[in-house]
Amino acid sequence: MNLIIAGAGKVGLNVAKHLVSEGHNVTVIDTRQDTLDRVSNQLDVMCVKGNCASRNTLLEAGAQDADAVIAATSSDEINLLCCHCAHRIGVPYSVARVRSAEYADDLENMRVDLGIDMLVNPELATAVEISRLLRFPSAANIDTFARGQVEIVAFHIQEGDFLAGHTLAALTPKIRDLAMLFCAVEREEEVVIPNGDFTMMQGDKVYLAGTPSGINQFFKLLGRQSHKVRSAFIVGGGRISFYLVGILERLGINCKVVEKNEHRCRELAELFPHSLIIHGDGTDPELLTEERMEASDAFIALTDRDEDNLIISLSAHQSGMTKVIAKSNRQNYASIARSAGVESVVSPKLTTADQILRMVRGIQNSEGTGMTSLYRIADGRAEAMEFPVTSSTHNTGVPLKALRSKLKKGILIAVIVRNHRVIIPNGSTCLEENDSVIIVSCGSGVTDLNDIFTDNFGMRGWA
Repeated sequence: MNLIIAGAGKVGLNVAKHLVSEGHNVTVIDTRQDTLDRVSNQLDVMCVKGNCASRNTLLEAGAQDADAVIAATSSDEINLLCCHCAHRIGVPYSVARVRSAEYADDLENMRVDLGIDMLVNPELATAVEISRLLRFPSAANIDTFARGQVEIVAFHIQEGDFLAGHTLAALTPKIRDLAMLFCAVEREEEVVIPNGDFTMMQGDKVYLAGTPSGINQFFKLLGRQSHKVRSAFIVGGGRISFYLVGILERLGINCKVVEKNEHRCRELAELFPHSLIIHGDGTDPELLTEERMEASDAFIALTDRDEDNLIISLSAHQSGMTKVIAKSNRQNYASIARSAGVESVVSPKLTTADQILRMVRGIQNSEGTGMTSLYRIADGRAEAMEFPVTSSTHNTGVPLKALRSKLKKGILIAVIVRNHRVIIPNGSTCLEENDSVIIVSCGSGVTDLNDIFTDNFGMRGWA
């Protein structure tokens, strides 16, 4: 596909990397030559210097032959104008990153009026992700599918857990009968899809797929049933905090927000009279102690500096707080935080990239069984995807035990949703038309449900 990315910042560059790795032709537009030079040195892309909201610049970038335009500059207005201009030129699809809270209540009308296919708000999506983690404190990560009917939850095996040192086949029937499935295990730098002979070890990061109730029952058996989060201590009063406090207030969670900018504090205090807004430096240990950080059920670091988020999150973890969440757009920082015990790390950049990649893969296969959800797990080394089963899907009506030889390596059919009923598949389960199926892949490039089968001649989209 021919794709244009406007804006070579953190989000634009990250999206470009993934799209290039999947074999797409990518052109990057930016107003800064030094930025374009850096991008061209890192990636095999075309670069165009200019204003992406200009018709001439878009035409120079090849908009007349483009399949999609992705506008991810630092300006909402330029992103909207760029996509509208692309729509007028005739580009079939467009995506605009819109971050301002002023537009939040009118996004759908703006999208329709300007002819834009998708509006992405990274901060809002990140706030929603954090709120899910607070609803389920035992989990390091939570991804949802099938409109909330299915979740994929990650957790670490700790010393004393009954799973450690045992194969999956040796688990008690009480575990095997739960509405959940062990779908992936991350061990050091390796990610595997476990079978019955796989032995769990202390330190493994395990991904469970199943119903919320099934996963909840599993954590009860594991002894990780955490108390409900009733209070949250948030450092940083930026856009994510704005959306997050609004969500948490509606959930009945008490919030303390520490923000060093006095004017921003006053704004937040006016917007959220039921939350406590504190003017101060959230990286100051004395202030955190004075404000009784440890008395809160959860600590969330949302400053605009990944380094500060990492340091204060580690401090909160060492002080004994059981639920600590840090924002980090740098993948290497996220790995450091997790290795030090801060399991829950959120990234607006990666959240945005996932949303855009899902749309691109849907465009790529608009005639087939295009995916409806996409999440990258295990630091991007595996993917969890949701697909509808349609009349064009191969091997429907065939028991899964008969399909083992036809499934590509590193593929797991984790969950099937049929008529709003969640099915954890076994060997006798079949795929049926109108099912929704959740796939876990230790690889990338799956754009169609048929791509998981070796009998999908042509191997479309498989890397």
